[in-house]
Amino acid sequence: MNSGDTAFMLIATAMVMLMTPGLALFYGGLVRSKNVLSTTMQSFFCLGIISIIWVLYGYSMAFGPDIGGFVGSLKYVGLRGVTTGIGPYSDTIPDLLFCAFQLMFAIITPALITGAYAERMKFTAFVLFTILWSTFVYFPVCHWVWGGGWLGEMGALDFAGGTVIHINSGAAALVACIVLGKRKGWGREAMHPHNLPMTILGAGVLWFGWFGFNAGSALSAGPIAVLALFTTQVATGAGALSWVLAEWKVQGKPTTLGAASGAVAGLVAITPGAGFVGPLSAILIGLVGGALCYFAVLMKGRLGYDDALDVVGVHGVGGLWGALATGLFASVAWNPDGANGLFFGNANQFVIQVIGAAAAIAYSVVLTFIILKIIDAVIGLRADLDDEVQGLDVTDHKEVGYSL
Repeated sequence: MNSGDTAFMLIATAMVMLMTPGLALFYGGLVRSKNVLSTTMQSFFCLGIISIIWVLYGYSMAFGPDIGGFVGSLKYVGLRGVTTGIGPYSDTIPDLLFCAFQLMFAIITPALITGAYAERMKFTAFVLFTILWSTFVYFPVCHWVWGGGWLGEMGALDFAGGTVIHINSGAAALVACIVLGKRKGWGREAMHPHNLPMTILGAGVLWFGWFGFNAGSALSAGPIAVLALFTTQVATGAGALSWVLAEWKVQGKPTTLGAASGAVAGLVAITPGAGFVGPLSAILIGLVGGALCYFAVLMKGRLGYDDALDVVGVHGVGGLWGALATGLFASVAWNPDGANGLFFGNANQFVIQVIGAAAAIAYSVVLTFIILKIIDAVIGLRADLDDEVQGLDVTDHKEVGYSL
């Protein structure tokens, strides 16, 4: 066991935990003031729900001994056998610390989806959806890639969660906002963000926490962590730049929301390749990711789905681009444990990345649809029309965000 690696991973784990409150700020500022508390509550509540089910069975499903390449066995139920000694996933940090680090990933993934159905899903439905989706979608897909499942065995590269987290949640978000339907007045009434400074602060917290997200995925304080931290920074800056330039050209003005959204798009795009690509490749990934996600967000109006906080356009499209870009730009010159991508002579890696992304999308779409339909039949998904008009802060929580 290495005390330096352990200290590094303790800090990285805490940084990734901070990303979920950062997401709460980011999302909370984007909704209307009557829904700021209900929106932030959903992210915070994921910290509680997922922590419990991760201990009970989630970690075992994701990282337990493989069953058919699809899911982990229940060997680690209740974290039985998961100790502060060395485990199967790292030779230098405690097994329980690896478990804690992966828990933070499991927490933020369903929290990301909440932005798609913001301002209209009942709190009870949100709780049930979060439990079922994590159980039947996130844990298996996590196992596919990182827990010894079929995608990992095939050679799919996903350094910190482009497929497992962003493609997975983005596909679920698209299904959720379509199944729930549009918010009352969408397309006819103004639904502007109520507090952009809150959103900018949230984006900054996410950017900071993402260094733990990506660099921590190296699982040691070594050169790959350094590479992941640096590529994260330059790709994020490039994403913010290209989003702002694109909207400046299209809309005539650069916006602070565009800078924040572009930064998040850059973060998402570099996540799968952070420890596999070099700095110049990271800049290209960020530049394409920022502009691509901006135009994807513009398309939702034409396609007619109400993705309230642009989860599909930023996380779904950004994650897909990042996963494919890893298959283009990955290089063993930067990470000998990775693989060369298409631009470095290995077309097969790009094919593998396409298969991984397509499998995650298909599985997430089908299972999310089934879960939502079951919940709708049992308890109902959507808040009553009067509640939606009044705002979910009052109707779900008997609170208001501001007393002026």
